[in-house]
Amino acid sequence: MSIKIENVEISGWKAAIRGARNPMNSWSKSDSLFISSSYCDEEEDFRLAKLCGGVAPIIKENDHKLLMNLCKGGSEESKWRRFVHVSMDITAPLYWWKEFETYKVGTSCNSCSTMHKIQAKEFTLEDFSCDHLGYIDWDKEHDDREYYETAIDGDGGPYYPIDLLTDIIAVLNHNREKFLETGNKKFWWQMIQLLPSSYNQRRTIDLNYEVLAAQYRQRKSHKLTEWLDYCNWIKSLPYSEFITMEE
Repeated sequence: MSIKIENVEISGWKAAIRGARNPMNSWSKSDSLFISSSYCDEEEDFRLAKLCGGVAPIIKENDHKLLMNLCKGGSEESKWRRFVHVSMDITAPLYWWKEFETYKVGTSCNSCSTMHKIQAKEFTLEDFSCDHLGYIDWDKEHDDREYYETAIDGDGGPYYPIDLLTDIIAVLNHNREKFLETGNKKFWWQMIQLLPSSYNQRRTIDLNYEVLAAQYRQRKSHKLTEWLDYCNWIKSLPYSEFITMEE
């Protein structure tokens, strides 16, 4: 698993558009519509309504032009994007969350607790993002088999990175069982300090379109697959052109 995004909810479009027109008192020029899901005939409108609390924001030409021009004016003008909030559940590896935490301003986060719940379930390979870890014939063109044969596993074969993770999981589960059996904190420490950064953690996130614009601009060409998947998800959001500036 790379990254999973679920339970997306978007709000604030009415206030964002209303506020964007405040400087010029141009509320009468607003032409956007807000349609209840029960009145949505088009599939895309229904999708918008589902994401936006049951009411689809249909941004028409006048408002769209104004909002896009404000986005082009830089952070001073694009502050209307801070009114459009997005909340969702993200499950991603700890090494990705470490980079996500760069974005402190305009974000809120509630995470599943590793400290309190690390022993709650048995560890399995599916709990880790390990899709790029090497295994037998993992790179036929530049195979590093000779190196991995220096550490022989119990069957006499090469010992690959995925094998190491499997062994770590076994050690984690052993200490989990001992901790549940005895309550001795020394076994808990073995899990906490040995847990790989590829471990997937779920967090509930709240941020806004302005934060998403910064993330997209800074991470759209990142080497991590998780960031590429995240930026592709951003492009699926309603009126993502206000975020990506890709008309």
